[in-house]
Amino acid sequence: MVALNLFVYATTGRALAMGLFMAVRLASGFVAGLTAGGLLARFPAKSIMLWANVAQAAVMLLLIMAPDGLRTTALVAVSVVIGACGTLFMVSLRSSIPEMVGADRRAWANSLSITGRSLAMVAGFASAGVVVSLVGYTAAFVVDMATFVACAVTVALLPIAGGGRGGDASPDSEGDSGGRTEGGPADRPAKGAAARERTGRRRRPVAFLALAAAPGLGLMVALRGVDAFGSSSHNAALPVYSSDVDTANPAVFVSAFWCLWALGNVAAQQVIQRYTKRTGRAVGALGFGYGTVVMSSAFILAFAGFPAAATAVVALVAGAADGLTEVSYTSHLQTLPTGPRGHAFGLSATFENLGFGVGMILVAAALDGHSPLTVVAWSHGAAIVVALAFLLRVARPRVAGLRAPGIRAVGPRHAEPGRGRAGEGEDARGGEPYRGDRDGAETPRSQ
Repeated sequence: MVALNLFVYATTGRALAMGLFMAVRLASGFVAGLTAGGLLARFPAKSIMLWANVAQAAVMLLLIMAPDGLRTTALVAVSVVIGACGTLFMVSLRSSIPEMVGADRRAWANSLSITGRSLAMVAGFASAGVVVSLVGYTAAFVVDMATFVACAVTVALLPIAGGGRGGDASPDSEGDSGGRTEGGPADRPAKGAAARERTGRRRRPVAFLALAAAPGLGLMVALRGVDAFGSSSHNAALPVYSSDVDTANPAVFVSAFWCLWALGNVAAQQVIQRYTKRTGRAVGALGFGYGTVVMSSAFILAFAGFPAAATAVVALVAGAADGLTEVSYTSHLQTLPTGPRGHAFGLSATFENLGFGVGMILVAAALDGHSPLTVVAWSHGAAIVVALAFLLRVARPRVAGLRAPGIRAVGPRHAEPGRGRAGEGEDARGGEPYRGDRDGAETPRSQ
């Protein structure tokens, strides 16, 4: 993205073109998020991930080979394909992790994936300037194309049970109602086909139905969108703030901040992996709410003008909290049954692209008349308010459940046989509905 944004400016000579490039990319991601659930219901997730990478590699090759007169057209194609395919890939990957590693190891797998992505971000941002400066844009695009090819090869080797088909990989997804068909296994195929025929016109609201059926989950996705709105503020404000901090070398502050953020993220993943391995529990929906509050507060403090050492600590805390929210959020959505899961992740990606895109427009306008601290404080302050509402929503049924007569903590010895697996609607440590990765924002169990 560093090379592409610079190349857009060098090709068009207009800063507005960079904004349009990002707008087209976000709009493509927005549309892809709306269609991701339907695609996962029809095609294996593995195929979607594979062809998403092939398409991105192909469009980078098109950009490399495009003559000067077609460079602008090629850039538009790049923004559309990368925006749409990037979203489809991420939605497919996140929804397929329980099939790849098992539902009880999804938090570990999410943490490992986020660690790799954080390290890759540091490597990508650090190398982009060197590659572009020394060998030019073409070489940078060749490297970029090679990464998509390498990812496609990796996807081809992924062990996704049942091909990762969003609508057919699990009995939970028979029909289009997230596993609500009745009857035994013998009559499910016929009833599933009939349900698909009867509900063909109701495929679009599957994600909304899944979120509505899971108390707190709809608010969780909404918070994710508001969090993306807040993220747009610090992304847009960092270059402005760094120019005030170090007029001669503004890039130093930005690079150092993101490197420290990534280190904090990686450190948090190590703690989360050890926690899940030791306890057998995910960090839970409450972790997402608390992590959002800490993360947003840290980003606000990053623009408060503290000394360099204090700002470094703030960046580490922001990265750690960001890592916590990512793992807890992704792991919790993965507790949905196979069919609704893809729709929910697609809707989540739509909310995230919408929040970030709208935020970039509003924040860019606000920075013309207000300080970075003011703009970031208002944007992330909104995320904090919604996060507090989410925490109240999640904690209330949890406390009520613990206080209800006859409810007691159930350990592994008291779990019913065949019940209590994480990610299947019950707590991993014994099936109590308000513990572990559930934390009150429970997801429906399909019978």
